[in-house]
Amino acid sequence: MLSLFVVALLSATLLPGGSEVWLARQWCLGEPVVMLWVVATAGNTLGSLVNVALGRYARHFQHKRWFPASPQGLARAEGWYHRFGEYSLLIAWAPVIGDPLTVLAGVFRLPWWRALAWILIAKGGRYAVVLSLAHLWLSPLCQ
Repeated sequence: MLSLFVVALLSATLLPGGSEVWLARQWCLGEPVVMLWVVATAGNTLGSLVNVALGRYARHFQHKRWFPASPQGLARAEGWYHRFGEYSLLIAWAPVIGDPLTVLAGVFRLPWWRALAWILIAKGGRYAVVLSLAHLWLSPLCQ
């Protein structure tokens, strides 16, 4: 279970990785489904909160030459974020765009408890779907 937590945490940060395969593997090994869901959701949510913290901290460096976003790019991102707001974190589970959304939540100072709530809903929902699909598709293969 610790390995699942670590994989889920790291794959929620800006590092590449996918926890779904590891979750399915653990499910095939017969681990309790509820425990798998809790551990994966907790790890992935914590990883996303790391992104939120990085976004909050990164804002201090926005005027440095090496900052990865131009002022125009940051203004576009801010307009997009204000248009869709904190509800955009409901797609924090999505590959490619999910992790940057959590960073933007930090950059634009979404309160911690609201970021946690939206991210927890998104990540928990994704892992519930992954476990349901594992049950449907992998049951014959895991025996």
